[in-house]
Amino acid sequence: MLTLYYAPGACSMAAHIVLEESGEKYEPKKVDLAGGEQRTEAYLKINPLGRVPALRLDSGEPLAENTAILPYLGKRFDLWPKDALAEAKALWLIGFFASSVHPAHAHVGRPERYTADSSAFPGIKEAGLKTFHGYLKQIDGVLANREWFSDSYSVLDPYGFVFYTWGVRRALPMGELKNYTAFRGRMLKRAAVGRVVEDEKIKV
Repeated sequence: MLTLYYAPGACSMAAHIVLEESGEKYEPKKVDLAGGEQRTEAYLKINPLGRVPALRLDSGEPLAENTAILPYLGKRFDLWPKDALAEAKALWLIGFFASSVHPAHAHVGRPERYTADSSAFPGIKEAGLKTFHGYLKQIDGVLANREWFSDSYSVLDPYGFVFYTWGVRRALPMGELKNYTAFRGRMLKRAAVGRVVEDEKIKV
């Protein structure tokens, strides 16, 4: 049985939604990030990076990072493009989410990662929020005339949904992003998404 290590509101929400969508029995384990559980010896054996998500496979082997976990789950549950070009585009989007969108938001919530000078925190946060908002606008453009990020619903969609909720958290004008907001509405109509939003107490 798969075991998901997640934290409410974190990017692990994507894998959480995918597992709920799958209908397969799995064990969700909440990680207390505020309490530092991710830095304990026990958790570091699961994910040496000390972050969520982490996925313990049926064999007991751990897997970390959305860039690995989501394609794995997508192929396991038939939520991943089969066409070579569509797969390449899916990997491009997952890479963009993980290497650009997420780090921009981290500048807002984790400025201490980027400097030890606390007087620089406000500038880092401001620049991060501006960059993050710009990426959300790009995502809105990607969704123009599209129902989902790929040709059909896939693991890309829960991942993209995460950043919408982060925009809401940062009080950005998300309603102005018409395509992204319509996508958010479609996601919320899915029962699995509703269950995870309720479990993680997400404002969206």
